[in-house]
Amino acid sequence: MKIKKTSVLIVSFMTICSFLNSLTAQVQAQENNRENSKLQWFEEARFGMFVHWGLYSLLGGTYQGRTMPDTTLENGKSWYAAWIQQRLEIPMEDYKLLTKDFNPTDFNADEWIKLAKQAGMRYFVITAKHHDGFALWDSDVSDFDMGATALKSRDILGELVDACKKYGLRYGFYYSHWQDWEHPQGALPMWQSARQDADFDLYWKRKSLPQVKELIERYDPDLLWFDTWGEEASSLITPKRRDELIRMIRTLSSKCLINGRIAMHDPGNDIDFLEMMDNAYPSAMQSKPWQTPATMNHTWAYHEKDFNWKSSGQMLRYLVGNASKGGNYLLNIGPKGDGTLPLPGVRRLQEMGAWLLTNGEAVYATTTAKDVKGSNEVVFTEKLEPNGTLAIFAHIVADLTEYKLIVPLNGEIESCQLLDTKEVLKFSMADGNLIVQLPKKANYDDSIVVVKIIKKQ
Repeated sequence: MKIKKTSVLIVSFMTICSFLNSLTAQVQAQENNRENSKLQWFEEARFGMFVHWGLYSLLGGTYQGRTMPDTTLENGKSWYAAWIQQRLEIPMEDYKLLTKDFNPTDFNADEWIKLAKQAGMRYFVITAKHHDGFALWDSDVSDFDMGATALKSRDILGELVDACKKYGLRYGFYYSHWQDWEHPQGALPMWQSARQDADFDLYWKRKSLPQVKELIERYDPDLLWFDTWGEEASSLITPKRRDELIRMIRTLSSKCLINGRIAMHDPGNDIDFLEMMDNAYPSAMQSKPWQTPATMNHTWAYHEKDFNWKSSGQMLRYLVGNASKGGNYLLNIGPKGDGTLPLPGVRRLQEMGAWLLTNGEAVYATTTAKDVKGSNEVVFTEKLEPNGTLAIFAHIVADLTEYKLIVPLNGEIESCQLLDTKEVLKFSMADGNLIVQLPKKANYDDSIVVVKIIKKQ
């Protein structure tokens, strides 16, 4: 009798264990699906606008006759105009007086976001607070913010959020959670005296965490962009503080994405996407969704004397190069202090948008091509067509010999087409290679040519 009871208990215990294991697997699968769903827009977007704008924009890279980079100053050798207060050694009390001059009456959120839309960008990120500590909204925990300016009656971030919703862009905020040069306990650049942990904790609890909370509760962003680099932040942005910030964000928002530069030295496992270093382009796919934050010239914020503009063709090559490795391209423009956008940047964005108008199919919602590898001349993306066929996109980023595209590709090919004009191209197969005859380029045309290759099912 005891044996029977024991057997029944064992079977019951095993059944319960099996049920619990199954339940755990289901819960984990549901959690994974939620995470994947939350990230879907980001992985499909591929192209976003970054904006660095604040008090530093009034100076345009120059202060009292000194222009960045200024090699006569020990730490002045930098083009980054958002760093002007520290790089050109402006006393903070003098820098804070810029709030009285910051009156960007020409700021028009609709124009900014409309341009992003025309450029083919799918999301927008702006510096809600950069390292100087100035907040682009009227904060409850700081007086160094828009409430101290002549434009205090307007909600700059709110207007941008409304414009993003109007034009169908996702939106997010850059927030400097680590360095804050205005706050007496905020972190400073590495050449300044390091903050002690106990002092930094006052800033962390009194300004950093409360302001992130304000951004989420007031504006409900799709992502937050945090900023650390190398090992500099490791002593203050500890795993405990990193996780505390992440936990708060997850509690307040089920949709808000978090980037890996929340702690570049140790991002942990609970971030949503990796952030490369400035203007850094990896040579291979990454372990998570990722993006490159990039500049059009050398600077991030507006710099009147930075004439080192990249061409739209060069930036489009960065975009398709990243897309071919499963990554995004977050491209910056620095508005002027009056709220207008620099025309060289506007022109380049419009040129990029014109190319994407006819070639965007090869960029948005694509993945890395599985069966073909890219080269210096050609990179590849792919996606499934609505009818289930596989479309492979060959982005020709450099001139090819004899106008022939040669792709090592197995399987039967249904068609090859020039994506821009929809011209059907002649092709043949030889020795395991697809050979596509390309039309001759027009004079002075250095644009990226995209060939759409359809494989038979």
